[in-house]
Amino acid sequence: MTSAVDQIFVYGKRWLLSWIAGGPNWIIQITSSLINIVALLAAFLTLFALMSVLERKILGRMQNRYGPNRVGPFGLFQPVADGIKMLIKEDIVPARADKVVHFLAPVVLAAVAILTLGVIPYGRNMTAFTIDGGILFFFAVGSATELAVFMAGWASNNKFSMLGAMRAIAQMFSYELPLIITVLPVVMIVGSLKPDSIVFAQGEYTLGILPRWFVFTPWGAAAFVLFFVSGLVESNRTPFDVPEGESEIVAGHMTEYSGFKYATFFMAEYLGMFAVSGLAVTLFLGGWHAPVRLLEFVPSYIWFFTKLSMLLFVYIWLRATLPRTRVDQMMNIAWKFMLPMAFTCVIAAAVWHYAGRGMRGWLWSLFVIVFVYSALSILLDTRRKFARRVYRFAE
Repeated sequence: MTSAVDQIFVYGKRWLLSWIAGGPNWIIQITSSLINIVALLAAFLTLFALMSVLERKILGRMQNRYGPNRVGPFGLFQPVADGIKMLIKEDIVPARADKVVHFLAPVVLAAVAILTLGVIPYGRNMTAFTIDGGILFFFAVGSATELAVFMAGWASNNKFSMLGAMRAIAQMFSYELPLIITVLPVVMIVGSLKPDSIVFAQGEYTLGILPRWFVFTPWGAAAFVLFFVSGLVESNRTPFDVPEGESEIVAGHMTEYSGFKYATFFMAEYLGMFAVSGLAVTLFLGGWHAPVRLLEFVPSYIWFFTKLSMLLFVYIWLRATLPRTRVDQMMNIAWKFMLPMAFTCVIAAAVWHYAGRGMRGWLWSLFVIVFVYSALSILLDTRRKFARRVYRFAE
């Protein structure tokens, strides 16, 4: 069932392309790409502006204080005020910095985030760049994030910036492995690297009520949790925002940035968060499919952005709740727990598939996940490594 509202974007694009159909083929292709890019930027830059104010208001409510409430009704014009402030602030560049690389670092980071957003289907027939290896493209382009962070730390000619960049790169490398490996079970089951095919594979319903999203399988649920945690680290969000430890290394690789360059870093961080969350929705939460067949009359992009908003709310919730972790704790979790569990999800998905994808496969898959999780919990038990603390007070 296809909603009539879903066709607005498609029909508008077809009309514009037919209007210039008399021109050369390369002009039509360039126009089509520009339409996709403009629609993509309009959607996610608007979401970025909303998130920048809603996050602070939600954090304020959770921490029993006021959020932005002065600029505009309910403080909704705060993003406009912040944008004007960043535009008119002085751009200070250290005297001995590499000025060219210092300028290119935030540009590269923002470009990478925008390109990764382009392969995510955020509605029926609403993928900006439909390519067969979309998942591969996502991670290939996203790996340039480390390069941009290193450029920022190196070009600043500041020890704090360089230390923050090295911390960021170390955690990105460590958590990219479980992030990529947890995608493998989905690719194996669907047999395609195309995001649209992955969404279509989750479009069926059991008895017309229960959606067949991968998150409702044991291997899918475990892979989704691992993917979400890895996405937190890749997005540099609490409790894994170690590169921006204010009490240790100031603002990490962004220490020597101000004005619009700093705003570009800030925007790129949010766009990266949107990209990782959007990919999680695509891989595990059915993409733009409705949770019940009866609700398919609702436009598909509304379902996608509803699911995306729920994941973003969890990001904010965690930021308001959890303290920052230590670097050694974060690395131990990545290499000793998350990486083995990611490989376990691959095995569990294979068991689920070859056992018939029914209840029998569901139970065997659950057994594999629980067995490995229990074994790792026993092997990694740290309570016996610490002696009981005795607090003594001076009299």
